[in-house]
Amino acid sequence: MGGLLDTSTIVRYLTGQPPDLAMLAAQIIDSEEHLLIPEVVIAETAYVLTSGYGVPREAVVDTLILLLQKRNIFPFALRKETLLQALLLCRPSGRISFADALVWAAASETENKVVYSLDARFPHDGIEVRRSRTS
Repeated sequence: MGGLLDTSTIVRYLTGQPPDLAMLAAQIIDSEEHLLIPEVVIAETAYVLTSGYGVPREAVVDTLILLLQKRNIFPFALRKETLLQALLLCRPSGRISFADALVWAAASETENKVVYSLDARFPHDGIEVRRSRTS
């Protein structure tokens, strides 16, 4: 595997701004080198694109999915399929945050599939969400 990508590289690549840095980002991302994206970078990139650039949530999800489908791009810790599922949880509305979706993805790949959350909106597809140690 090659190196890890950070948020600034991905944002420059996806926005094309500023052009000189976007070109450098494209040289890295469009190469044949295997690149890893830490899950925290996915959450931060989504935040920057929606908050800083005003990109609609659905477009952010679709764009991140296209990026992750590149043959040389891999999530750092999760399986690619699980990360794609997590992003799709975020697409319909702001009900599920990108961070919660990534926690859901991590839980779905653990043996006991349990998350402790006080958030009533936390996604529970295929995992158990507990509000207390005894629930």
